[in-house]
Amino acid sequence: MGRRTGWRTALREVVARSAVGRVVAVAAVFCVASAGLPGTAARAAGEADAPAYAFDRSARAVTAADGTADAARLEPGVTYRSALEGREKAYYRLELDDASNAYVSVTAVPRPGTTLTSGDGVKVAVQNADGSSCSYDTVTVGASTDPHPITAWGAREILAGKGLCQEAGTYFLVVERTETGTATEQPWELELAPVSEPPAAGDGATNVPGAWDSATPAPLGAEPVDRPGGGGFSGATAVGQGVWRDRIVPGQTLYYKVPVDWGQQLYATVDLGSADTDSGFVVPALDLTVYNPVRAEIAGTSVGYGGTQKSTSLPPLPPVRYVNRYAPTDPAQSLRFAGFHYLAMYLSAHVAERFGEGPYDVKLRVRIGGTAQAGPGYEGRSVPSGVFETGARSGRGASAGGTADGGGGAGGDGAMAAVAVGGIGTGSALLLVLGVWTVTVRRRTAAQIRANAQNPTA
Repeated sequence: MGRRTGWRTALREVVARSAVGRVVAVAAVFCVASAGLPGTAARAAGEADAPAYAFDRSARAVTAADGTADAARLEPGVTYRSALEGREKAYYRLELDDASNAYVSVTAVPRPGTTLTSGDGVKVAVQNADGSSCSYDTVTVGASTDPHPITAWGAREILAGKGLCQEAGTYFLVVERTETGTATEQPWELELAPVSEPPAAGDGATNVPGAWDSATPAPLGAEPVDRPGGGGFSGATAVGQGVWRDRIVPGQTLYYKVPVDWGQQLYATVDLGSADTDSGFVVPALDLTVYNPVRAEIAGTSVGYGGTQKSTSLPPLPPVRYVNRYAPTDPAQSLRFAGFHYLAMYLSAHVAERFGEGPYDVKLRVRIGGTAQAGPGYEGRSVPSGVFETGARSGRGASAGGTADGGGGAGGDGAMAAVAVGGIGTGSALLLVLGVWTVTVRRRTAAQIRANAQNPTA
């Protein structure tokens, strides 16, 4: 406490008597404020690595079991943080009823600096008590071979005509590494996010409409608005229709989320700015991936980079429909929920080797097509609550249009309030902090002048 008090006293004296001290104080406030704001990642001096994946701050630690006997239980609505050791399978337990659908996303984060091959990744399965698989998904780091976050998912679905995994009881989430790479012995950190979806009212249709508008609209030409991306799913920056700008360094992944309602279509394009040098070509350089509200991958796109500006767009996506879960393949199959859909853009670490450490300018162009429609009428609430909602059907001014400032976007007041909060950039926050600092300094300085006038010294 003594050192803290002395520091504060010294700072007051410097601020009151020295213009240089004021500059130092401003710089200190700037650094402290920047380190704590969303969309920024504090890095130690001289650290060259890209900002790491931002795990959910409220995540509970859970230890993976090496078999079903000791598997820890995962509860829907709770985010967990765990680790996958070497080549061992990791087991977690789910207790499920015979009516709700259960989904668990698994985001795996390889250690920075590890050497990987394109086949390195994770395999995720949900199994029943008899060892039969209810679902199976594999995701790899891909052609870039960079250690970056990848996300797979598992599901236990109650579907008409499906024989397995329809009963209530104990199920297991099984996570393992693919074994093609050379760095499989090093542990990877995991973020697990279980979600429960209640049953829909009535029997409902099971036939997926075959016709939908597959035309690609022209990318938005609105003026870009600065909107720093988040460092992970839990901190994804909310945006609506518009053009959003940020800067990205090689090896970094930026996360955004967009409210998409029943019946609507999501279009997204990412632009990568030019570099100062032209020294080769990187393939792939920039990836853009879209995930649904339970973090299941829907589709993705990538583009190479030779130092000149590049642009790539997601393929045309069908409208969001409840019945899409009966589609045979993606992207339609995963476009089964209304709610916030996630956009993750990743810039390959190899870009730094050819064109420098950056940062590089990126623009995310988001368009929402279609008109919001009524949902399936769930019998109960999702866990976590509201995960399959946008607020657009609450009669609070939702529309399919929108502008770059987030007004009139695809979501209702609740969704677009999150978009507005996400739009309070670093600059605005720093201006607020500096404004408070300026008023405080002026008051303290005035008080000191009055005190000196009343008690002059020789």
